[in-house]
Amino acid sequence: MTRTDLSIALIARSAAHEPMLAAGARAVESATHDTPFGRSNPIHIMEAEGLRFGLLSRHGEEGYQTAAPWVNDRANLYALKDLGVEKIVSWSSPGSLVSTVGAGDLVIPHDVLDETGSAVRTFFEGMGIGVIRMSDPFCPALRAAFLSSLKSAKTPVQDSGVYAGTHGPRLETAAEVRKLHTLGGTVVGMTVVPEVFLARELEMCYASVCLVVNQAEGIRPAPYEPGILFEGLASDEDLGKVRAVEELFAHHALSLLKAAAEKATAECHCRRALERYRLRGDIGDDWRRWWD
Repeated sequence: MTRTDLSIALIARSAAHEPMLAAGARAVESATHDTPFGRSNPIHIMEAEGLRFGLLSRHGEEGYQTAAPWVNDRANLYALKDLGVEKIVSWSSPGSLVSTVGAGDLVIPHDVLDETGSAVRTFFEGMGIGVIRMSDPFCPALRAAFLSSLKSAKTPVQDSGVYAGTHGPRLETAAEVRKLHTLGGTVVGMTVVPEVFLARELEMCYASVCLVVNQAEGIRPAPYEPGILFEGLASDEDLGKVRAVEELFAHHALSLLKAAAEKATAECHCRRALERYRLRGDIGDDWRRWWD
């Protein structure tokens, strides 16, 4: 695996490299990487406006090729860390669980509800490691940087929220949406969980920006329309608002990456998440040997 001077990376939608290239970013290197947890998605090392960063598309390089439950999050995050990445900008597209947050809005979640069931959520299967506190699942320093970066955004930005992670690939039932809303959820999606937990286990700073695509089942009346996205759960008006934000994806992504690069995270607790295990000798300073 090629070592680089990377410190930040963007994990985003399918074919996320294309709008970045169209906006003038330059691809320095692109490769998949073999890890102890399987092969990663292709990682593009890119440069733009004096910034070097990694870019990984969760669902595929040529459209939505891999649904959320089968994305190899462990391999992806391991590969990014092995390339030197310390900070991750996550961009995802969930649905809204509340009537006050609509399509085209951006949400910067501060907490998580994990409803993924049998999904693999740890690197430490079968080991006595991984009992770590989750007072702030998303890095507070990165969240602050993101909010500052998006101050001038032309779309509403929610400065907090609870991301409810479901397993998929199906969407949620109306009853499940009511449950998640009652539990305090703001948005619901299938990608941020387990990424957020795996990043913490690797002591990486991770925070997410959520572009809301639709309001979830039962939040408002929506006719069933076979053959279109989400069978009509997202209206034409919704999709128009989403497209308007997605047209600015490269601009927002680069702004967020710059903010992440400039934000000092030395005082955050992300990079000391496993300190208890380190102090008692369960793991050493070489993180690649944690699974030996």
